[in-house]
Amino acid sequence: MKRIVLILVIICTFTMYGQEDAWVYFNAKPNAQMFFDNPLSELSQRSLDRRANQNIVLDIKDAPIHQSYIDQITATQGIIVLAKSKWFNALHIQGSENDIRALTDLSFVERVDFANRLLNNPLRTVVPKKKMKKVNKVFETDVVFNYGNSANQIEMLNGHLLHQQNFTGSGKIIAVMDGGFPGVNSASTFSRLRDNNQILGGYDYVNRSPDFYTGLSHGTLVLSTMGGFKDNELVGTAPDASYYLFITEDGANEWPLELSLWVEAAEEADRLGVDIINTSLGYTEFDNPNYNFTYADMNGTTTFISKGLDIAFSRGMVCVNSAGNSGNNPWFYISAPADAINALAIGAVNAAGDYATFSSQGPSFDGRVKPDVVAQGQQSVLSSTSGNITTASGTSFSGPITAGMVACLWQALPNATNTEIIQLIKESGSIFNNPTNELGYGIPDFNLAMNSGLLNVNIVDKERFMIYPNPATDSVSIAFPTGYDNATIYLYNTMGQLILSRELTSESKSVALSGFSSGMYLYKIESASASQSGKITIQ
Repeated sequence: MKRIVLILVIICTFTMYGQEDAWVYFNAKPNAQMFFDNPLSELSQRSLDRRANQNIVLDIKDAPIHQSYIDQITATQGIIVLAKSKWFNALHIQGSENDIRALTDLSFVERVDFANRLLNNPLRTVVPKKKMKKVNKVFETDVVFNYGNSANQIEMLNGHLLHQQNFTGSGKIIAVMDGGFPGVNSASTFSRLRDNNQILGGYDYVNRSPDFYTGLSHGTLVLSTMGGFKDNELVGTAPDASYYLFITEDGANEWPLELSLWVEAAEEADRLGVDIINTSLGYTEFDNPNYNFTYADMNGTTTFISKGLDIAFSRGMVCVNSAGNSGNNPWFYISAPADAINALAIGAVNAAGDYATFSSQGPSFDGRVKPDVVAQGQQSVLSSTSGNITTASGTSFSGPITAGMVACLWQALPNATNTEIIQLIKESGSIFNNPTNELGYGIPDFNLAMNSGLLNVNIVDKERFMIYPNPATDSVSIAFPTGYDNATIYLYNTMGQLILSRELTSESKSVALSGFSSGMYLYKIESASASQSGKITIQ
């Protein structure tokens, strides 16, 4: 995250004096039909499957930019192409104001938008150039799993109850957008990810390099809250999920290009079939103050990155974003892209569940609840680049702690849409009926979200027996997979002794539990052609 209490300060410089950043938008995609005839030319089968599962159809945004347009802009004297986006049918360019304006004479150019929005007004008055200021890049850090000290940040969300039922993120893919991932390829806390081939790949968009085990350490710390593992010291919230690691944050500069690099990486995440994007980044100020955002821009529909996030959501992904760490500053609001309409923006609380005063506040400028929910972001337990278990504070960590639990919840409810997953999380919030600017809907209860989802027959896994609620009190119900009408449930205590067996039919799917002591139990459900085991807690 930006502008937080220091662990490291990197002085930023503006690249080329007299050069402007802008986006040039094109007015057509002449070869779009070629894509629609062969979608696998742009998207993986997993990406297409994710859309099909959520009834999302392909549209013109999915088609690539016409290569001839890119070539002509690249060949234009005085213009540097820095990034591209098929979703926006646009290029991020740099050049003089006059050279950029001249691009509108090209027949295939729809418009240009300057990052300095004063230049987008043709009736503008001449504004004196502002002195470039140095923006500090700062990231805050203080130097039946055995969770160790990481237990609180998981148990606060009732995430351990999903883990107990083997919902640990398996089968889900998370893309992490950040500033670097040094040590992930060597530290012992990530050996479990490496040994199980859960790091699927990545890319450094800042340096256009395939080496993503470099850059700022911030991404390493973020990843550890989801995928880190050290027995009895640290267990991430999604230890069995798979990950792509993308560097979109430039440690040396704060400039609008980072917004475009994020969108470019999000498009790649879409292509690869990613389920969840975690972004522990936020933008409000830049090295060139002409590019700064205002609170009025935090309306979800203004900044390039926030609009990009909503497109990512429209492709079927869940986008989890840290709210920001500006709660104690004159600018105390959320940052972009946490303001996006469909961002799941995460604020921070301390270990006791109380508001962490550094956590950025809502609402969005247009009055929507932000942050959406909160998780432990003060003294979060995580791994350093060398594999040492330490703590750090910031919504940089409450965000990924939550993102990991999103993967577990979606694993438990594989037929849910991204919209349903987000709504279940919000509705499970501790103050859902009385949201505040500091806490949003409060601390989510992922076990409650899962059980609420199981009550919705449209999103129950049609290939598994599902037992709910879990934890249970007086009774449990069992949802049958498609094609099953009869089964038997067996309940065992932790000594392995059978304490209950009950026949189940399509008309009788509930089991009374009154009289049983509180604690953990094992269950097995058997039918003529299937057997399934798991754990259940009785309260």
